[in-house]
Amino acid sequence: MDSVTPRFLAAALYQFADLPDCAALRAPLQAVCDAQGVRGMLLLAPEGINGTIAGEPAAVHAVLAWLRSDPRFSELQHKEAQAERMPFYRMRVRLKREIVTLGVSGLNPARNAGTYVKPEDWNALIDDPNVVVVDTRNDYEVGIGSFERAINPHTRSFAEFPAWVAQQSQPGGVLAGKPRVAMFCTGGIRCEKSTAFLKSQGFEEVFHLQGGILKYLETVPEEASRWHGDCFVFDERVSVGHGLTPGHHQLCRSCRMPLGEAELQSPHYVAGVSCPYCHGTRTPEQQRALAERERQMQLAAQRGQEHIGVRQPGNPARTIAKDGSGGEDESA
Repeated sequence: MDSVTPRFLAAALYQFADLPDCAALRAPLQAVCDAQGVRGMLLLAPEGINGTIAGEPAAVHAVLAWLRSDPRFSELQHKEAQAERMPFYRMRVRLKREIVTLGVSGLNPARNAGTYVKPEDWNALIDDPNVVVVDTRNDYEVGIGSFERAINPHTRSFAEFPAWVAQQSQPGGVLAGKPRVAMFCTGGIRCEKSTAFLKSQGFEEVFHLQGGILKYLETVPEEASRWHGDCFVFDERVSVGHGLTPGHHQLCRSCRMPLGEAELQSPHYVAGVSCPYCHGTRTPEQQRALAERERQMQLAAQRGQEHIGVRQPGNPARTIAKDGSGGEDESA
């Protein structure tokens, strides 16, 4: 039997660029994505663009071509993954202060990031015992997969990373004496900032994985890989493995945490309502609302319809906060 060609294409993208007019770009970009039937999340800030979109392959490429027609995005890089179902429920273009929030002013990753290391050269670097390997992602992301020898800073958000660096730079810390440091993240964007930050703190030999974990999993054969587990992604795929094939995790609809086999077998797991991470944190009214949402989702699925993301009558689109902030984590 012939294999079925996946219908959808997901593209993770980012670029640091000077965008003082990012607010004016929001509406045209949203219109182009809507016209192409593309969904996902794109973040715009004065420092650039970041996000993931998905749709029919020709539609995704049309949006990418539209972006690259702007000279500031002419060098825009993206990573592709195929999907049998649409991994997003809606399309949103949001304004933020930063495309990846670190909270340190004066950094310019476009000019002062660390040294790129290609995926095929990454193993040799992190195998060096004199190199400190740091996973810059959030704690829950690291929990489902990471590289051998990688240090988990146990941060809940990227904004906590500078404090971790300050702590670990003290005598006895893993960064004391400013050693050679290799850092990585999902798609590369956090490492642009984290390496620029370390260089601003006096570190001279700072490296980061070009294209991030996703490019490594796409490029390096599994038999030669130093990666263990799955890589969390910020869409309905939840996680991916080697070759960017779908991973082994589901998403808790209550707290958005990735759930593996152990969590799904927990007595605290109730589909759409709770999991071991959020059990006991919802009021009875919230639990009933979550259970009803899950029931409506199941009914919609039985009818072959979408439920989440379908705008109901009288339910306008969410607006951007006055400060341009959003609640979603960075995807690229």
